[in-house]
Amino acid sequence: MLGVALVGCGGSVPPPNDQLAASQAAIRAAAEVGAETDPQAALHLKLANEQLDQAKKLMQEGENEAALPLLERAEADAELALAIAKARVTQVQAQEALKQVEQLKQAGFK
Repeated sequence: MLGVALVGCGGSVPPPNDQLAASQAAIRAAAEVGAETDPQAALHLKLANEQLDQAKKLMQEGENEAALPLLERAEADAELALAIAKARVTQVQAQEALKQVEQLKQAGFK
């Protein structure tokens, strides 16, 4: 009976403010490296923003327990967008370095 009473009280879950901040930081980081310019990264960034918005609404409604997994997914999607964008930047830099090497070879440097 005590268990039923505890469940009935619906112990309030505190707002997942730390996870909210982590998700927002990951989204910001992805945006700062230009995730919007890569189609695949942009998709994950969009998903992250949508999940963040849904989680914020749930938190406003007091549904903190339901908001937490959305925030975790938002962070994961933002981190994936960040990784994709960084990989793209690295690929472009590598291609530029190869072009410079070719130019040096053609100019007679070995």
